[in-house]
Amino acid sequence: QVQLVESGGGLVQAGGSLRLSCAASGRTFSNYAMGWFRQAPGKEREFVAAINWIGTFTRYADSVKGRFTISRDNAKNTAYLQMNSLKSEDTAVYSCAAYASRVVGVATKPTDFTSWGQGTQVTVSS
Repeated sequence: QVQLVESGGGLVQAGGSLRLSCAASGRTFSNYAMGWFRQAPGKEREFVAAINWIGTFTRYADSVKGRFTISRDNAKNTAYLQMNSLKSEDTAVYSCAAYASRVVGVATKPTDFTSWGQGTQVTVSS
């Protein structure tokens, strides 16, 4: 499995921005679709965004559409989540995830992803 390490979390005021990074190692990064999920205290893990192996197809949760952008740089073995116009309800632990795929579309269910990072905390103060 590919190993994933997130970075870039922190404390930000409402309306601010953060960019999360997910560094991959151990396998050929371009063979994997990537996703971001989040889990707030007392809530279930929820899908945030996903991107296919080459970056030509993306999907977003309705709650983040227009504010968050997922991207990837296969030359750097890294996926990103740019988060703008952050709200207090975006506060959660954000985890990146991967599964081997070279099809156009992407999955959105956590059970479809086979590798997970340890997560990074994002706290948005109102």
